Amino acid sequence: MQKLDSSMMDFEERLEIDDFESEVMERIYSKPLLIKRVNTTSQIAIVGANVCPVESLDYEVPENELVNEDWRSRRTVQIFQYILLKWAFALIIGLSTGLVGIFNNIAVENIAGFKLLLTTELVLKHKYYKAFAAYAGCNLGLATSAAALCAFIAPAAAGSGIPEVKAYLNGVDAYSILAPSTLFVKVNVIGIIFGSIFGVAAGFVVGKEGPMVHTGSCIASLIGQGGSRKYHLTWRWLRYFKNDRDRRDLITCGAAAGVAAAFRAPVGGVLFALEEAASWWRSALLWRTFFTTAVVAIVLRGFIQLCSTGTCGLFGQGGLIMYDISAAKVVYSTPDILAVILLGVIGGILGSLYNYLVDKVLRTYSIINDCPNTDVSGNYKSFQCPPGHYNDLASLFLNTNDDAIRNLLSTNTVKEFHISSLFIFFVAVYCLGIITYGIAIPSGLFIPVILAGSCYGRLVGRLFEPISKLDVGLFSLLGAASFLGGTMRMTVSLCVILLELTNDLLMLPLVMLVLLISKTMGDMFNKGVYDQIVKLKGLPYMEAHPEPYMKHLIARDVVTGPLITFSGVEKVGNILHALKNTGHNGFPVIDEPPFSDAPELCGLVLRSKLLVLLKGKAFSKDRVLAGNKVLRKISELDFAKAGSGKGLKLEDLDIQEEEWDMYVDLHPIANTSPYTVVETMSLAKAAVLFRELGLRHMCVVPKSQGRPPIVGILTRHDFQPEHILGLYPHIRYQQ
Repeated sequence: MQKLDSSMMDFEERLEIDDFESEVMERIYSKPLLIKRVNTTSQIAIVGANVCPVESLDYEVPENELVNEDWRSRRTVQIFQYILLKWAFALIIGLSTGLVGIFNNIAVENIAGFKLLLTTELVLKHKYYKAFAAYAGCNLGLATSAAALCAFIAPAAAGSGIPEVKAYLNGVDAYSILAPSTLFVKVNVIGIIFGSIFGVAAGFVVGKEGPMVHTGSCIASLIGQGGSRKYHLTWRWLRYFKNDRDRRDLITCGAAAGVAAAFRAPVGGVLFALEEAASWWRSALLWRTFFTTAVVAIVLRGFIQLCSTGTCGLFGQGGLIMYDISAAKVVYSTPDILAVILLGVIGGILGSLYNYLVDKVLRTYSIINDCPNTDVSGNYKSFQCPPGHYNDLASLFLNTNDDAIRNLLSTNTVKEFHISSLFIFFVAVYCLGIITYGIAIPSGLFIPVILAGSCYGRLVGRLFEPISKLDVGLFSLLGAASFLGGTMRMTVSLCVILLELTNDLLMLPLVMLVLLISKTMGDMFNKGVYDQIVKLKGLPYMEAHPEPYMKHLIARDVVTGPLITFSGVEKVGNILHALKNTGHNGFPVIDEPPFSDAPELCGLVLRSKLLVLLKGKAFSKDRVLAGNKVLRKISELDFAKAGSGKGLKLEDLDIQEEEWDMYVDLHPIANTSPYTVVETMSLAKAAVLFRELGLRHMCVVPKSQGRPPIVGILTRHDFQPEHILGLYPHIRYQQ
């Protein structure tokens, strides 16, 4: 064991620090993050509704003797199997997510339809108290079931799931983000029967797109486990997926498939993954995500055609286009453009206000009848109205969210909704959407935002009716776009999703214009809603652009010690001591004479690999290089990443007392070419490099010779504002 900096404390002092940190962590765990208001550590975060520890994923490709030997041993047929399997897994993800999506829709339409039909039947018989009891009882039962599953089975399934998936694809790992239990609840609470079925059918102002993204990601994660030793699924060709890089690609495909299944928008799903979810992208991944979403579209189309024959109960109409507005004539002039600009400006402001209020409500959680006589679209409710008439307000409130949006986007129906009814519904949905998001059920934000935005757009369309040539249904579409741009802060993917939903390419220029305006207006006030929730949950997300104050610091400024290092051939007892008394996941390996002419950085070894090496007991009594012995006793397959929560732990080792004084050669398992930066590199530049390469550890080396070969290690924690501003409180004001 070595100390590389003369200013560093000795090991005993380090143990005292670790004990103190353990006490601090215990205190942190005893208090919910949102009660504290500010998360001062990047070591824990809220996943769903649970506070849990977080770590970084390791997307770096290691280079060592073991990996090189494994690559040399691969035959052409194994490489072909690997490529074929990636596409086969994409196919399975698309099929599975598509089936979940269609079953979700069938279940929601049937359960919500039964509830509404029962209520309407009792109202027509003038049994108002029974109607209220039936309506409220159904909603209460569905809501309680959804909340109970989240509370007692998988708290990680609560909420949207998109912030967690976004953080995972950024390199943040926390147990249960994509665990099988989370998949069970997502699939059964808002994915298949007990979810959007329970949440959406209960009448909550929530959507199913967030949980569908989470569901698709969970399915991809489950498929990407790379086999199971417990169930004897350990074929050699499955081992290639037991790493973070391939799982990341599969989960990206799953996220895209989730959007495609929720909105029947395959191209929009790909663009959502590219623009919002994924932090790393490459052309090869584009093809696979496109293939996955295409499979989802085919599955949805096939089942929709099947359901059109009446075999799916109350779900039997429509197609891949959810809200068809192509029948409207798109004609607009200068007053219309001015109205659209105003729509975008107000939509951006209201969207940013929505984000602000959602943030405040999430923190708080932790601590009239009118009877027109026309019915054009056939989706209106004759609530307490004579035959041949309908109640416009009931047609919005007493419908599923999808049907309410369909009513608002209906074209050639100028007078179907009174301005007063639109205003009442807009205020109600806007407020309910803010209050509902964050309760302990799986819930999405897209549908509530589209619902409020389309109502707002139709209201503006009615107000501008005397001077506008645009159909009010088209104004509804633009209002939805303005709200989405103001809350989500996406542009390309939202534009494509909306056009795929509505089947009207002629609206493309106006949709693009309103999205750009609303996003610009929203960015003037706060960040996008998912970015805010990621921060609120305490997930240590690496932003694409470093903070301005980072350019005033260098890498050495944020390195904290003491640094624990190992010799190339290290004592077993020293390794066990370090693993037991520190929480570090990476340790520099230093070669010294007689193994090198002078001290030099040999590489970086991970905690998980050290545990496997110690379990293999490739020890020697003398301090000599024993790489061949290690290669004979341990293969690359032994180091493959285990499934969720199944990794090897220190308690699993059986090291005898006499083995503590033996030696083990770390060269075969150390990454001999870790990414390094000179200590004088600006922190802003190091942050960009860290994120773009998807690193877990970045070694900081000295600028001058004659010093120890490594200054320290930068991890995700060192780039977080809480850490930097804790060291330099006054630097936040420097630009």
